Amino acid sequence: MTIQTPAALGARAFAELAALNRFTDEPGKLTRLYLSPAHRAAADHVLARMRAIGLNAAMDAAGSVIGRFEGRTPGLPAVMVGSHIDTVKDGGAYDGNLGVVAGLLVAEALAPRMASMPFALEVAAFGDEENVRFPTNISTSAALASGYEMEWLDGKDADGVTLREALVAFGGDPSGLAALKRPAGSIAAYIELHIEQGPVLEAHDEPVGIVTAINAQIRARIRVTGEAGHAGTVPMGMRRDALMAAAEMALALEAAAKAHPDAVGTVGVLRPEPGATNVVPSAVSFTVDFRAPLDETVRLMDEAVEREFHAIAARRSVTVAIDRYARLAATPMAPELQAALERGIARTGANLAARRIPSGAGHDAMTMARAFPAAMLFVRNEKGISHSPLENMTEADAGIAVKVMLETVLEIAERHAARGA
Repeated sequence: MTIQTPAALGARAFAELAALNRFTDEPGKLTRLYLSPAHRAAADHVLARMRAIGLNAAMDAAGSVIGRFEGRTPGLPAVMVGSHIDTVKDGGAYDGNLGVVAGLLVAEALAPRMASMPFALEVAAFGDEENVRFPTNISTSAALASGYEMEWLDGKDADGVTLREALVAFGGDPSGLAALKRPAGSIAAYIELHIEQGPVLEAHDEPVGIVTAINAQIRARIRVTGEAGHAGTVPMGMRRDALMAAAEMALALEAAAKAHPDAVGTVGVLRPEPGATNVVPSAVSFTVDFRAPLDETVRLMDEAVEREFHAIAARRSVTVAIDRYARLAATPMAPELQAALERGIARTGANLAARRIPSGAGHDAMTMARAFPAAMLFVRNEKGISHSPLENMTEADAGIAVKVMLETVLEIAERHAARGA
């Protein structure tokens, strides 16, 4: 196998990222929502790259692109390297995309050795990790691990298009979703490289870190209903102002999060109706997202949200409906794969630290861990900024991270060989 230096891998990674990130639904921005035209173009690009490397690759029924190298015998369990190629609106260049590029580079480097490898190698480019367009829950990787939840197909985007309709238009197959679930043991390890969406590694001047667990979280849609009125004629004490009630609820969420160490709470979307300057809002729809390292903390926050939101609604003479559409338990990463990543870091010979840190954000590794051993490697990200065009990292760090991923896969292979697997 050709020696792969971090410098060479970093240059290759940035070139691959530049090619992938040409595909956007908004010129001048990187917006690539699930099942959009840009997503299809990016999926076709990744598919072509996989086939050029020699992977047996195809797009599956959910729109993921999966490529596979067989090992020394066909049908062996796979080590899968991957992430996602969908983005948020006006997102950053590295979130998700870097992990897919890392998979391509690892596969390319290992191609000459696959005939002797004790496992197959797969590269995955998932398509619905951000969950921006439809009310899903990391659906494309969940389809492989825990199974696709068919009610997701009836969810609608902001334009009223159902996921089912969008999937068919994309070239996916709703009737084939159930068959995507992989058998137990068919994936020996899932390893994902991702930028750290936080400032810890930068604060410690370390290029990479090993994820210990992914935080528990709940997401909900909130609907507050009051009564419209003229802004100039309805006395303050007689108003049923849905927006003022929603604002107080947002502050209650903030207080619930501040009551627990390491917990966070966010109102990311807020839409008042009718949205006129001189009309007291009759209704407000907003979202809440709260997370913490412990399931118990999220449970207590959920109880506080339920209690306080209803109390605010009663006091302000409005009604509130809470629709929890995503509820995820805290997800530990596989200890044996954390150890493999630590050994992979050591194998680079760069005298790097192997800091262990939790992830406050959800990832495909979280859904894959429901059924298979999973692990994540974080790479330093300037100021921890993510989901933004200001997202930034260095080519040098990218090269180190891809090198660690490559060495980790080789480490897993050598451990297999040592056990006679």
